[in-house]
Amino acid sequence: MAYYVLLSNFTDQGIKTIKDTQKRAEAFKATASKSGIKVHTLLWTLGQHDVVAIAEADDDIAATALALSIASLGNIRTQTLRAFDTADMAKIMAKMA
Repeated sequence: MAYYVLLSNFTDQGIKTIKDTQKRAEAFKATASKSGIKVHTLLWTLGQHDVVAIAEADDDIAATALALSIASLGNIRTQTLRAFDTADMAKIMAKMA
């Protein structure tokens, strides 16, 4: 399984219906779960991004499909970052020339 950081910002539509944000977060987690993706954390944030989620998925395709599915609802725009834990970094360092 691979880790992903999803950075999200509310669209105009999303901010107009901000009172539904917690319901949408639960729907996001349910959609992720149905896709075999585990959401470790979902946080509302101050600063450049409005919501940050950390998830674990089988591969880039599954993570991208989830991000696009959620973004297609029109409430957020997302940026997905592939993340590496300590074990992954050890493997990466071992392959360095």
